[in-house]
Amino acid sequence: MLGAASAACTAGGLPPDGNGDASPSARGAALLAVKIDNVGAARPQTGLQDADIVYAEQVEGGLSRLMAVFGSRLPDVVGPVRSARETDLELLAQFDRPTLAFSGAQGRLLPLIDAASLRAKSPAEAGGAYFRGGDRPAPHNLFLRPGRLGRTTSGTNAGTAAGFRFAARAPADGRAAAERTVRFPSARFTFTWAAGQGRWRVSMDGRPAVTSTGERLTAATAVVQYVDIQPSRFHDKLGNTSPLSRTVGTGKALVLRDGRVYDARWERPAAADPTTFTTADGTPLPFAPGPVWVVFTKA
Repeated sequence: MLGAASAACTAGGLPPDGNGDASPSARGAALLAVKIDNVGAARPQTGLQDADIVYAEQVEGGLSRLMAVFGSRLPDVVGPVRSARETDLELLAQFDRPTLAFSGAQGRLLPLIDAASLRAKSPAEAGGAYFRGGDRPAPHNLFLRPGRLGRTTSGTNAGTAAGFRFAARAPADGRAAAERTVRFPSARFTFTWAAGQGRWRVSMDGRPAVTSTGERLTAATAVVQYVDIQPSRFHDKLGNTSPLSRTVGTGKALVLRDGRVYDARWERPAAADPTTFTTADGTPLPFAPGPVWVVFTKA
């Protein structure tokens, strides 16, 4: 079994209990983003419990992959690591040159990765940081030891760096919600409220999501973000078109926290801007302190 012990959280790692506005120092924080496999053969994953943000995006065939963003804590091992997509480049532009760990990409996408505002660390650039696990077949067995990439994080919570606001007290409105499921053509995510934990328990494709050490994955806040999903100019090796989820713009969202669901509006005017979430009247909508899962689904 793969190890997943976490480094201790720094003093600046957890989001504040009051407003978690992105300060200039937070916006310039060093972060590590890792592209994670998410088909059945890739589970259980390793290291996701230490991510500040987990993004779920649609890929070829209506399947899903994850982008885990680490800032406050780093696991010893994370993975399985898979290839990058065009969606990732626009998504990560809101952070200040994060490190992107990925298994590779098709040849026509590589120049765009090289030109993006990030530090690319695939096995081609950092082979000593990756290894193949022996408990599952390739390509679902590539893992990363983040500590071998050098200093990739600075102890700042990635949610704060993304512009999210955090507050311990939930807004007064919202509707009681015990569960919410988001469906892709060939994948689904379910968030079930566990009042005793004060967290949403994550399930994927109808099964509880756990780590390789048996830890149940949970979110303090889960966001269903409705975005424009369109065919990209890229295809996989079987000729299937890669979907492109546009995360710059504005649209509707549902924010789940504290056993309630809130209607929200998201806005990100430009690629370098953070993503903000507000109520219908424009009031900032704070997230619950803790891990955030964001699922991009078709508007």
